[in-house]
Amino acid sequence: QVQLVESGGGLVRAGGSLRLSCAASGRTFSSSAMGWFRQAPGKEREFVATINWRSGFSDYADFVKGRFTISRDNAKNTVYLQLNSLKPEDTAVYYCAAKVGARSRISGEYGYWGQGTSVTVSS
Repeated sequence: QVQLVESGGGLVRAGGSLRLSCAASGRTFSSSAMGWFRQAPGKEREFVATINWRSGFSDYADFVKGRFTISRDNAKNTVYLQLNSLKPEDTAVYYCAAKVGARSRISGEYGYWGQGTSVTVSS
């Protein structure tokens, strides 16, 4: 099993920044890639970003448009999501997830999920 714990969410004004963290523990060697997803009230969960643990290669949703950056610290088994130029429409619960194999945009391919961290962006 892999345990994931997110942190770093909060309330921020439009244009502001936050850095989300996702600490992985347990059988972390079981995961090869990490992803960030988000779910806004009344909407389905959507892909935000993903990264391979070993290579650091990443992929982003189109709506990110250079505003968000995913990174990882292998020594700390932690993945980060830097959120810049935040907009009210970025308001959501952000989830960290882990999977075996290559990075992916598909939530169903991820076998491990954190509890989520809430991000609220005020206008």
